[in-house]
Amino acid sequence: QVQLQESGPGLVKPSRTLSLTCTVSGGSITAQIYYWNWIRQPPGKGLEWMGAISYSGSTYYSPSLQSRISISRDTSKNQFTLQLSPVTPDDTAADYCVRSIALKTRGWRGDYSYWGQGTQVTVSS
Repeated sequence: QVQLQESGPGLVKPSRTLSLTCTVSGGSITAQIYYWNWIRQPPGKGLEWMGAISYSGSTYYSPSLQSRISISRDTSKNQFTLQLSPVTPDDTAADYCVRSIALKTRGWRGDYSYWGQGTQVTVSS
């Protein structure tokens, strides 16, 4: 059974860098065909796909976040990391790390097979 767990600060000041890590257990992030995604849900809004890193290490980003986002991985720890900078209050959201088979960018819940429990990120001074 694959499990994903997000970790990182819950409160970030505007203009700073948000950094979240997803630790994966029960499966390798280098296993072929799987993509490892970050998805967020702002208060009162729907799911938004932010970006993904593939089993081979290729990265893909939402055009709306392209200039501010970076996703990387540490295969020795079976982790992948999101960095978003600079953040604004509009980046306040519940952030999830999620696994998909192939690249899925629509943010539709049914496209993704395994979800972390999510972590609330608030951007405020």
